[in-house]
Order: sequence, then structure tokens, then C-alpha cells
Amino acid sequence: MRLPTFIKGVHPNDYKHFTCTKLIETLPLPDHVFISLQQHIGAPCTVVVEKGQEIKTGQVVGSSDAYVSSPVHSSITGKVKDIGTFVHPVGGKVQMVYIQRTADEDQWELMPAISDWQSASIDRLNQRVRAAGIVGLGGAAFPTHVKLAPPKDKTIDSFILNGCECEPFLTADHRAMVEQTDKILAGMAIIMKILGVKDGFIGIENNKPDAIETMRAAVRQGEYNFKVVSLQVKYPQGAEKMLIQSVLKRQVPTGGLPMDVGTVVNNIGTAIAVANAVITGKALVERIVTVTGDGINEPKNVLARIGTPFQDILNHCGGLKEEAIQVFMGGPMMGMAQYNLQVPIVKATSGIVCTAEKGQPAERAMPCIRCGTCVSACPMFLLPTRIARLSEMGHTAESEDLGIMNCIECGSCSFVCPSQIPLVQWIRLGKLQVGEMKRKEKEAA
Repeated sequence: MRLPTFIKGVHPNDYKHFTCTKLIETLPLPDHVFISLQQHIGAPCTVVVEKGQEIKTGQVVGSSDAYVSSPVHSSITGKVKDIGTFVHPVGGKVQMVYIQRTADEDQWELMPAISDWQSASIDRLNQRVRAAGIVGLGGAAFPTHVKLAPPKDKTIDSFILNGCECEPFLTADHRAMVEQTDKILAGMAIIMKILGVKDGFIGIENNKPDAIETMRAAVRQGEYNFKVVSLQVKYPQGAEKMLIQSVLKRQVPTGGLPMDVGTVVNNIGTAIAVANAVITGKALVERIVTVTGDGINEPKNVLARIGTPFQDILNHCGGLKEEAIQVFMGGPMMGMAQYNLQVPIVKATSGIVCTAEKGQPAERAMPCIRCGTCVSACPMFLLPTRIARLSEMGHTAESEDLGIMNCIECGSCSFVCPSQIPLVQWIRLGKLQVGEMKRKEKEAA
């Protein structure tokens, strides 16, 4: 029987073998952390601590009154050494709180546990999600409390938990589904209570048979009204719109959101964070990170504190190999190459992929041969080669007319391009140009 999937997409090698059987290992407490005030989509946080102040694990260090925002918390017990601008893993410098650890063990500042969450009000539960600083941990980092409070005119009838983890190399969600099954299902049940829905689906790609079986067994044992859906292995199966198409056979309209077709999608890591926040009162101060690739000596899945420098995590994994040439935050399809290993992990850091030099260096970009391969691969039915060219030439309005803002930046077009043209990079630049154009138009108006 053919497994559910979406239209178009690509089939890169998954390279999951490095870490798919590696148990999640808890990292030792870092000596220092850098807590970025911008770890989410929306308004950045404002510092609420002072230099020299003693703080506890889980204590708020940055917050914002803006609705689309999320507070950030200290991930260790220590002293604020500095508040300034430091290099961020997505590029550039942003304001961060530099904390030096002063205690051998955590001294937690916990929120009151909501042990009776089944009977708690929706507002109370969603306020806890916000207070805990929970955002989408699949990479987008959209504030979860916003996603769980759709407008009154949007009827939500289903919820999808995203366990696809379609990005090559990454196995953090895979291992979580095997090792933290009960916590994931509890978090999913809490999310569904907040949304007021009864139909829950867990989408998992078929290259994770142990995760599928473990989740199905736990669902049966816990008597949850969830359905585990085994999906065809194809990239980007884990993208929200693709996942909805595969699981529910619903097409999110152009420029629309999942709520427009009556559903909400959250990541495995987000469900764990929700369970921790509600049941134990812990803020989001740690996450599972896959450290992998042929450029690292000991590939691992680790539970790391937010703000830990990349270098510290790499050292724990045996360090980089001599032949390592590139380090990504995230996977190779959508990840960001790093130029400084002192950058801290943030809430959106699902993996650190280290690649080594093999064979001939990558070919330089050649002229487009009009083969249409990128068009055949694009899951959003765009014209990547045309949009990328318009972006390169600075024709911002024309690229917007062709739907550049609908691009999900999955990288499928660049992956299949025989001319090695960095299509998705040009499209990313074009989206920034469109945003700047809109800003100027708004100021002029």
C-alpha cells in the first residue's frame, strides 16, 4: 500500500545512520552561556536583569509586552557577567545576556506545576506556555502561545504533531520519540486541550520504524485518541503545508496558514517543552541537539542548555576532525553555515552538522540551462530559477508578483540544480528585499 505524501519534493540521502541509534546524552552544565534576546519570530525581548546580578536556572532574563514574542530564561545558575552584542548563529550580532555559572548544581526557579491540567482552564494553560518561553522547536521558532490561540473565526478541528524530521542528518526528534514517548504524548494532549480539538495525528516518516512502533504502542496503552501516520520518505515532508497535505489531504491556500484549513501543527520538541512547562513548571532552557556528520569525531544526540557555545558542544563530542571544512546550524538543506564556533545554541538549534572535505571541491555556479528541474522539485509550485534571477537583478516588485514570499526556503531547487546555482540563497535575499520595500512603502504612506 502506497504511503501518504505530498506533490513534488526531492529525495536526498538522509545520513541518519550517524546518530539514529545514539541515546540522548545529557551534557554537563556549561561554565557560561550567552542568552540571546532574539530567539523567536516577533518582537525581541528587553533585558530585565542587571550586570553583576545573581540569577537562578529558569529565571526570566528578557521579556516583551508584544503579543508575538516570547520570554527568554537563564539556563544555568550564576552571575550576569555582561549584557552586550555578541555573534548570533543566524548571522550578525544581537543583544545577549552573558552568564557565568557559579553553582555546581542547578538552583531552579520553577513555576507552580499544574498537576490538574485536565481540568485547568485553556487560558491558564496557554499563559503557562507563554511564560515558559516555548516556541516552535522545529526551526521556525514561532511563539507557540500565538499558534495555540487562533482567531475566533478560524475553526480548528484537528492537530498534527510533526515527527517527520525530514532534514538529512538530524535525529533529535527520532530519539525523543523512542526515549521520551510518554512526555511527548502528554504534551500533545495538553496542546489539544488548549486548542479544543479531539482529532490528533502524529506524522512520522517511514525511515523511523522504531519510532513509529514505539509511538503506536504508547498511544494504545495510554488510550489516546491519536493516530500515528506513517509517511513516505521525501523532503520536505516535515514542512507544515506539505505535512497537512500528506496527513489530511488539505491544501493550504497561497499565502495562507494551517489554521485556514482547520488545523495546527507543532513539533515533537515543542510537545516535550509544553509537558515540562505544565507538569513540572520548567521554562524552556534546554533542548535536544543532534551533533553529527563526517567531520565530527563522536556523533551524538545531546540534551544541551540554551546558550551553550557550539565549541563546548563540539568538544564534548570529541572535537572536529582535521578534514572538517564546514559546520552548519541545522541540516544541510535549510541550515546556516557558521564562521564562528563561539556562537551559542538557541531555541531553534535542532542540530550541528559538521562536514568533511571529500573528493573534488564543489563546482562553481554555471549559467542556467532552462531545464526546469527546479520547477519540477518545488513543493510550492513556484518558478525558482525565474524568481532567483529577478532577485539577483534587484527586480523586487517583479519577484513579489511571482510569489517569492510563498517560498518556504526548503532548498529543494538548489539541491537539484545541475548548474549549481544557489537558487534558494538568491530567493532568501529577494525576500529580504521585498520586506525592505514594504517597510519603505509603509513609511511613505
